[in-house]
Amino acid sequence: MSVHLIYLTSFKGMKKLFFFLFFFVSFFDSKSCECPITGLSMEECNKYEIIFRGKIVAVKDCNNNFGEAVFEVQELFKGNATKKFKVLFECGLPCSAKFNVGDEWIIYSRYKQMENALMDWCSRSRKYFRFAQEDFYTATYGNDYSAELRFLQANLGQHRLLSDGLTRVEERNQLPSTNQMIWILISSLSVIILFYYLFNKFFK
Repeated sequence: MSVHLIYLTSFKGMKKLFFFLFFFVSFFDSKSCECPITGLSMEECNKYEIIFRGKIVAVKDCNNNFGEAVFEVQELFKGNATKKFKVLFECGLPCSAKFNVGDEWIIYSRYKQMENALMDWCSRSRKYFRFAQEDFYTATYGNDYSAELRFLQANLGQHRLLSDGLTRVEERNQLPSTNQMIWILISSLSVIILFYYLFNKFFK
């Protein structure tokens, strides 16, 4: 009888512990998804380094906890960007949304490097929905996608894009190929030999 009582007591204790852990984890996850509510204003825009409207043309799967979405920038409102601009995003976060090719977004972000930005899921970034009733951002932000776009166009205006390439930095940082390296070395050596010959000929 006492053994049976101990078993029931331990079982009830395990149930209580299980429910406590379940509600604790649920509470923690819900808290981690809470982002500060922001209003559409110039003060809010000043928090970000780059703001643009663009359509996703490519998405790379997560690697080392980061994924990559390449946007074709349609309107640049703040910062510097090329026609095709990369946005890095952290994967596996409770609040993260999914980037899909063909989706249109208004992105509010900060630069991670000169050639790309890092997505903050608690930023004011929002996705365009074809049907207004699906746009859950409207309830959170207090305005719909069209109103957001009109505000940015009226208050920030459109900025000129840097180029049609992916990034200027990538072009500048490209390493020469093996053949190019060989030709560079041969050319450099030829210049040194020519200089040595002329120096000996005219300055003996």
